[in-house]
Amino acid sequence: MSASVSASAAPAPARRTVPVVRRTLSVPADFEECGRFAWRACRDGTVEILHSLDTTTISDSTMIDGLTPLVLGGVLCGQEAFESAAVQVIESTAGTADAGWAAFYDNSVVELTSGTSPFGPVHRQARSLVRGHSVLEVGCCFGFLALQLAEDGHAVSACDITAGAIDHLTRQATRRGTPVDAVVGDATRLPFATDSVDTVTLIHLLEHLDEEAAIQAILEALRVARERVVVAVPFEDEPSEHYGHLLRLTEADLRRWADRVAHAGARTFTDHGGWLVLNP
Repeated sequence: MSASVSASAAPAPARRTVPVVRRTLSVPADFEECGRFAWRACRDGTVEILHSLDTTTISDSTMIDGLTPLVLGGVLCGQEAFESAAVQVIESTAGTADAGWAAFYDNSVVELTSGTSPFGPVHRQARSLVRGHSVLEVGCCFGFLALQLAEDGHAVSACDITAGAIDHLTRQATRRGTPVDAVVGDATRLPFATDSVDTVTLIHLLEHLDEEAAIQAILEALRVARERVVVAVPFEDEPSEHYGHLLRLTEADLRRWADRVAHAGARTFTDHGGWLVLNP
């Protein structure tokens, strides 16, 4: 497929897109190639997307690598369309949706742990900053970091505001035999007792919140943590709409956040984005 992210021959669909995804080993002539995937706009208002990923190649990084050119080319617009396409890509890689999710989780954890995923350095840094035995990952999404921490030997809890993400994590943790206590929870009102875990992580979460909600999430993490709070955020030219990002952040923002909350020590640094480490 062409590496171009532009939709040169066919017009881009309207801003509200409804993706329909299927796997194929050949691309029909009436589809526009866009990065590793292909697409065409249909008369019923949907956008048909083709991919060739299977259970040996599906992972978080390959799924994002395939969908990002469609975002940049204007084919997928908005978080809802992006997430719908992502789920359909995963579930179409195997004969059943369950098999697709199992492969997606297993391959993603291997890539993240080995460092071959572009997001691997973020997880490696987060794992290195954990103090104590018990860890809470706030805003866990699919829970790849929670799984790695549990497989490192930590006692791990995880929460996310999206029930579907918690359901996927619970199912895959059980299948892998990895103990993770995953619950639905709001980062600004954590369903955990004060001083109940050693380390609380907020990894690529706060950019999804507005300024005041981000501060409240940090305060909640400081309430729950006994030893350390670890915050990581991406540095972007503009917030990524398809990921649901609201804030464009810099290291100065992290220092400003530290100044707004009570703590016993704070440091900021950069490594594949920005980091704020707080002592409760």
